[in-house]
Amino acid sequence: MNDILIVEDEDVIRKALRRLLERNDYRVQEAASVTEAQQNFTLDDFDLIITDLRLPGAPGTDLIQNTESPVLVMTSYASLRSAVDSMKLGAVDYVAKPFDHDEMLEAVRRNIELHAGDDRSSASRTRRNGQRGQPQLGEMIGSCKSMTTLYDKIRKVGPTEATVLIRGETGTGKELVAKAIHNRSSRADKPMISVNCAAIPETLIESELFGYEKGAFTGANTNRIGLIEAADGGTLFLDEIGELPMEAQARLLRFIQENEIRRIGSVQARTVDVRLICATHRDLKNMARDHDFREDLYYRISVIQLELPPLRERGKDILEIAEAVLQRSSERLGKEEMHFSPKAIQAITTYIWPGNIRELENAVERAVILSDGPEIDNDELDIDLELVDVSQIRTKQKPQNKPRKDPEPSKSSSNSALDPNEDLSLEDYFQRFVLEHQDSMSETELAQKLGVSRECLWERRQRLGIPRKKSSKTA
Repeated sequence: MNDILIVEDEDVIRKALRRLLERNDYRVQEAASVTEAQQNFTLDDFDLIITDLRLPGAPGTDLIQNTESPVLVMTSYASLRSAVDSMKLGAVDYVAKPFDHDEMLEAVRRNIELHAGDDRSSASRTRRNGQRGQPQLGEMIGSCKSMTTLYDKIRKVGPTEATVLIRGETGTGKELVAKAIHNRSSRADKPMISVNCAAIPETLIESELFGYEKGAFTGANTNRIGLIEAADGGTLFLDEIGELPMEAQARLLRFIQENEIRRIGSVQARTVDVRLICATHRDLKNMARDHDFREDLYYRISVIQLELPPLRERGKDILEIAEAVLQRSSERLGKEEMHFSPKAIQAITTYIWPGNIRELENAVERAVILSDGPEIDNDELDIDLELVDVSQIRTKQKPQNKPRKDPEPSKSSSNSALDPNEDLSLEDYFQRFVLEHQDSMSETELAQKLGVSRECLWERRQRLGIPRKKSSKTA
């Protein structure tokens, strides 16, 4: 059983979080301030410390420098800039308010497992050097559950010769996954040839892949090696393989089955040793059923299937990726060290990013170019918070018969007349606060007091059945 220390000065929040953790078999201690935690406990004895940023007296980040135990920070949307700064100081993770039960439990489980086998002094040095210690692979960034699962599969499949099919929306980074697989294989010192099948005209795709002999067709003035042959000994990455014409699919199938190619216009086959990795944003199985893709080829290329999640489903990874892109872009453009404003952070973490990482990279680079100072605001990002797709958020809610998701109000709600000893869940607390104050506060004021965005407040009103009264103020 793991030991956890909660450092939080709001009784309602602290007790609700303690009950949640104890119900899931964690031993929990609690303190209302950094000073109380240091006086009453040996901080290094805990497997994880969960602390709020804003506490009476010393801030929660002071715990990072005074313990070798991993520190997870809680913060509201309004303080996300501080959360990012705390990660640079050495916090292992953060949970943005409002959070739900599943989100908190997953963060606790993940961070305890990540540091379970670490040498404590080594782990402490790593955190104090500002390294997050999250699982990453190659150029890929992120530590959400789906990415952690993906990393594990890459480590397993990389050293093999299995053909891999990577599935994911456009712009999610499928080529990075292919590079990570190649780099973990015995072919890492050989070339990896990348081919975007959608970018090559249908009339040229076969000659590009398989090459041709002089005189094979008009304009074939010399012998030309194909891309498959060029990858001999290494890896061939066929991106958007769903766009491959049927004729080319038939030739590709023979190559996979026989490890042989025949240049256009040649009667002699050549043996090649190539590992094949494919990627697509389309449903190849349905395409095969509709005879738009060869069924036998589909089963040949999908020995191992890897799913790459869209950016909108990657939680706090979005901000981590944005920070990395910001640093890279500012260095490339010769700008001084830059950072996101709180409003920009809220925009980045609530926007649905239909173009995924590619769209995020473009937005950040545009902001770096247009910004006159070190701070990137939402205006430079050109992200409209009113365009957040709340319906997408609602579809992800779990059925009501499962454990409820409880938002957590910020410190500014501490003046509520709620009894700390009352057995309230955080969702009950949210509902009571809104009902008690909606007649005297505008929607903007309610959202600010609860430490959430207006969009989040609206969504939770719909889910909890608390419609806004007509007599309420409008923002």
